[in-house]
Amino acid sequence: MRLFALRGAITVDVNRSEEILDATEALMREIMTRNTLTPQDVVSCLFTVTEDLDAEFPAVAARRLGFDQVPLMCAREIPVPGSLPRVIRVLMHYYAADDHESRHVYLGDARKLRMDLESAQ
Repeated sequence: MRLFALRGAITVDVNRSEEILDATEALMREIMTRNTLTPQDVVSCLFTVTEDLDAEFPAVAARRLGFDQVPLMCAREIPVPGSLPRVIRVLMHYYAADDHESRHVYLGDARKLRMDLESAQ
């Protein structure tokens, strides 16, 4: 087993608690599925949101999915002019077999953030 890190992101249409929670849950479920992970494999998650999202903490959705024993942190993304709005990002650290290949997950309009990874999705 070794330590891995992966990235993921998703966009929401509006700044509402339900939207943020639903999108975060969808992102986390997809990450876990694509990487064959459980919350017990995860060491930590750092969530960031763009400055136009403040209705809810993404970590709330992760805790609902069983990440209650995983250190989770939420932060604000740097507001670069012209950057994609309403984005939730995650950086996840986890343990997996040595031959594991991390599968990053970009959903919704967030796919635009990493077109170089589109073929891996």
